[in-house]
Amino acid sequence: MLHDILMILIGLIIGAIIGFIVARTMMKKYLKKNPPINEKMIEAMMTSMGRKPSQKQVNQVMKQMNRYM
Repeated sequence: MLHDILMILIGLIIGAIIGFIVARTMMKKYLKKNPPINEKMIEAMMTSMGRKPSQKQVNQVMKQMNRYM
């Protein structure tokens, strides 16, 4: 009886860990293909704040965004 309960708990824990790893991998792959923000969005955001961004500034922001993904 106790052995069966332990096996079920161990199975649930292992399943949760594997599920987390698979979901994280799939999400990273999805975000790499479809980034939530692109260069045009960054330019629009900077323009709305009242400054005309250069391409260098846009590239710096994109690098910072990609570093955290």
